[in-house]
Amino acid sequence: MLIIDKANRHDRDLTDQFSALAARRKAGDLIPLPTQFDGFERRLYVRRTMREDHQFRIRNRPEGAQKKFDTLAADVYDFFRGSALIYYRDYVGTDLHLPIVLAIGDVHPENFGVMPNEDGAPIFQVNDFDEAFFAPFSYDIKRGAVGFYIQAKEAGFKKKWRRKIVRAFVEGYLESLRSFARDDRERWHEYRIDNSPKMIRKLLEGALSKRADFLDGKVEIEEERFLSTDEIVPHTAHIAEFQEIVDDYRKDISIDDRLDDEFFTVRDVAIKKDSGTASLGLDRYWILIRGKDDRPESNVILEMKQARRSALYGLIPDHEEIGEFSADQIVKSHHIHLVGGDPFYGRAKIDEKSYLIRERSPLKDDIDVDELDKKGMRKYAHICGQVLAQTHARSDEDTGILDGDAEVKILSSIIETVFIADVVRFAQHACAQIYCDYAFFVQDHSAGAFTFVHDGK
Repeated sequence: MLIIDKANRHDRDLTDQFSALAARRKAGDLIPLPTQFDGFERRLYVRRTMREDHQFRIRNRPEGAQKKFDTLAADVYDFFRGSALIYYRDYVGTDLHLPIVLAIGDVHPENFGVMPNEDGAPIFQVNDFDEAFFAPFSYDIKRGAVGFYIQAKEAGFKKKWRRKIVRAFVEGYLESLRSFARDDRERWHEYRIDNSPKMIRKLLEGALSKRADFLDGKVEIEEERFLSTDEIVPHTAHIAEFQEIVDDYRKDISIDDRLDDEFFTVRDVAIKKDSGTASLGLDRYWILIRGKDDRPESNVILEMKQARRSALYGLIPDHEEIGEFSADQIVKSHHIHLVGGDPFYGRAKIDEKSYLIRERSPLKDDIDVDELDKKGMRKYAHICGQVLAQTHARSDEDTGILDGDAEVKILSSIIETVFIADVVRFAQHACAQIYCDYAFFVQDHSAGAFTFVHDGK
C-alpha cells in the first residue's frame, strides 16, 4: 500500500529528465527508449510512471484517483486511454523531423462525437482537447491508429481486419488533406446533418431528438435545483461564490452579446463525480444558469472541470511556452481546431487552479463503437481520419503555428504509401506493448500498489 504524505516523497516528477532526453534525441543522439526495458524493469517503470502521472490527483482527491485506477484495471482500452504519459514517453523525441501542429494529443475512437457549433446546431468533430499540445502531426495519427487497433482486437476482429481498420483511418486523413490542399475547405467545412455520411447523419439526428429531455435525471426542473445522485452532489451553499466565477468567465467568451443580462444568473451548483476516464480524480462542477428566458426548462448547465498538464508537455523540444497547468491550451485548441465551435468555451482560475468551462451540451453524443461490425468500424475509422485532418490543416500560418499551408507541408513531408504501412506496423507493435503494460498494471493493482491512504500528517 502506498502511503501519501504532504511531502509526496514517494513519487518524483521526471518531466525535466524526459525534456532533456527529447532534446538529445532531436540533436541526433542514439538514446534507448523506455520500450527497451526488460520485463521486471518495465514493470517498475510502469508502476512509477502511473504514480507520478497521478500524484496531484492522489493528494487532491484520493477517492477519485482510486476510482480511476480501478477503472483502468478493469479494461485494457480504458488503460490505454488513461495512461497517455507512459505511451508518449515511450516515443519521446521521435518524428521530430515532421511538421509540428497543435495536436489533439489524445486521439482515439471515443474522442469523436457530437458538439454544438456557434449557432447551437449539432456537428461531428473531435470533442476532447484536454491533451492539446504542440507535436509532430504523426503523434495524433499514431495514437488514433493504436486506439482503433485495440478496439478492433477487443471486438474479436482478426489481425487482417485490424490492419484494414487502421489503414482506413490513415487513408481518410490523407484523403482529406489532399482535398484541403486544393480548395482550403478546412476554413469553413463542418460535418452537419445536411452533408455528413449516413452513419454520422443518424448520430446527429439522434442527438437532436434527445435535447428536449436533457435536464431529466439531472435537475429538479421546477425547483431549479440539481438532483442528489451517486454522481451529482448538490453544492447549493456556494451559489454566490460561483456567481462571481461565472461573472468573470463571461467576460472572455464571445456569446455574451447575443444574450440578455440575466442569462448567466446562477441557479444552483453541484459537484460532479466519476466523469470521463482520464479526468477521474480532478475537480469538476456543474453550474445551473438561467437560460434564454425565465422558464426552468430553458436553463443551461455549464461544466467546470480542472485542467491538467498535457501528457505531451516536456516531450517536444522548444515548445514548452504553451504553459504547464492551464486551461488556456484547451480553449486555444478548441478555437483553432473547430470551425465556429462552441461559444461557451472559456476558462477560470480559483486558488491557483485552472479550470475549463463549457456548456454541458444537450447535443452530446457519440458512436457506440462496441456495436460496430468490422465494416462499420472501418467506415467509422475513415470518417474520423477525415475529421482529424481538418484540425491539423487549421494549424497553419493563419493561426501562427506553422508557416504556409499545414496540409501541403504535411503531405510533402511523407511518402504516402510508406507512411500508411509504417503507421499500421506501429499500431500493431504499440498495441503489443500496451497489453504487456496492462498485464503488469493489473498485477500491481491486485497486489495493492495503487491503493491509497493518508498518514494524517
